[in-house]
Amino acid sequence: MVLVSLGLKEGQIRVEDFGSKKSKFVMAHDSRVVCMSLTQDGRLLATASTKGTLIRIFNTLDGTRLQEVRRGADRAGIHSLAFSSNAQFLAVSSDKGTVHIFSVKVDSGSLASLTNDRSHVASDTIHSILSSFSLFKGVLPKYFSSEWSVAQFRLPEGLRHFVVFGNQKNTIVIIGMDGSFYRCEFDPSRWWGDDPA
Repeated sequence: MVLVSLGLKEGQIRVEDFGSKKSKFVMAHDSRVVCMSLTQDGRLLATASTKGTLIRIFNTLDGTRLQEVRRGADRAGIHSLAFSSNAQFLAVSSDKGTVHIFSVKVDSGSLASLTNDRSHVASDTIHSILSSFSLFKGVLPKYFSSEWSVAQFRLPEGLRHFVVFGNQKNTIVIIGMDGSFYRCEFDPSRWWGDDPA
């Protein structure tokens, strides 16, 4: 069992592991953390800050950062984060009227149980795209070497939307505060190429 809460410092997360009976403090962001989500088994933690451009994924066992994904370049209010049941994907909704789906890449050495069921199609696609920018690493800003979403959905801006993964494979359910309901499917083998919303 894992319990996660805000730490004492801005941008800090406190992780309570009831198995090992240890507390860990993780500096997740430079600014205030506004949204967090755990995988069903409590091994992975996703966080977003007030800036809303980067989402970070941590290993709750030792507090290490495993992955950083980019929602966009402009500031955004993150409304919800949700992992799929197999921890293969992470969904993010924001006040920009977008829902992004990211492929979660987990270090198979430290979290082998999560990678057994993973399809590597989306990871291979993203890796090949990122590899094409590797020639420019150190020359171009970090923005260009960021990991981008494998799917994106557009909704009305300004309305708060919450996202969860559906029972069917590669589906999400989005619920708006106005009572709106969307059920969307995505194809993780196709890279959509986000515009920086």
